[in-house]
Amino acid sequence: MNEVFIALWAYLADTSLFWLSLTLLAYLLAATVYQRSGGHPLLLPVLTAVVLVVGILYFSGTPYPVYAERTWFLKFLIGPATVALAIPLYGQLARLKRLFWPIVVALLAGSLTAILSAIGIARVMGASLEIQMSLAPKSATMPIAMEVAGLTGGSPSLTTIAVAITGIAGAILAGWLFRLLRVQDPEVEGFALGLSAHAIGTARGFQINEAAGAFAALGMGLNGIATAILIPLILALL
Repeated sequence: MNEVFIALWAYLADTSLFWLSLTLLAYLLAATVYQRSGGHPLLLPVLTAVVLVVGILYFSGTPYPVYAERTWFLKFLIGPATVALAIPLYGQLARLKRLFWPIVVALLAGSLTAILSAIGIARVMGASLEIQMSLAPKSATMPIAMEVAGLTGGSPSLTTIAVAITGIAGAILAGWLFRLLRVQDPEVEGFALGLSAHAIGTARGFQINEAAGAFAALGMGLNGIATAILIPLILALL
């Protein structure tokens, strides 16, 4: 019986359909739990789904490169999904024009705070320049953050971890911070989420409403550009 199970597992583990289906089911299960919990921040679907998939990989002895190879199609979908964010953003075009200067000020303040706080904390704790540059783009979306880290002497693999933790933490803490600061404007909530917590924050913004999601997408895109410009300038001054 064990030999049959092992043979079956070996066959399934070698197929893309199995891992794609497993990932989708893990997220659907996590989303169901999140909805039934009333939106508890610690049960954010991205977090619980990741924990579930990582647990399966660990207990099955499946190396991550194997999982990454079998689920390459999910990475491909990131591009179309990002472009599709322009649709709800276009629906908020009138508001964007009205809020142009507040958005510019918030972008500069938020992007600089994210970069300088990461570098400053890492430096105080005695981290090397490589680690500082790895953590600096943590609030930018993953592809931009990894590229910026590589070009400025950081470690893209460390940046990947920092970006993931930042996104999850931002999405979890956002609701509490908004209540603490009495922020009730979906435009402000969305932009803050996208700017500080990139794609995961954008997904959290769409859970609030369409306007918050649109402004979160704007914040994510603009912060990616700002991060790519500001970090080399800051590095030149260090």
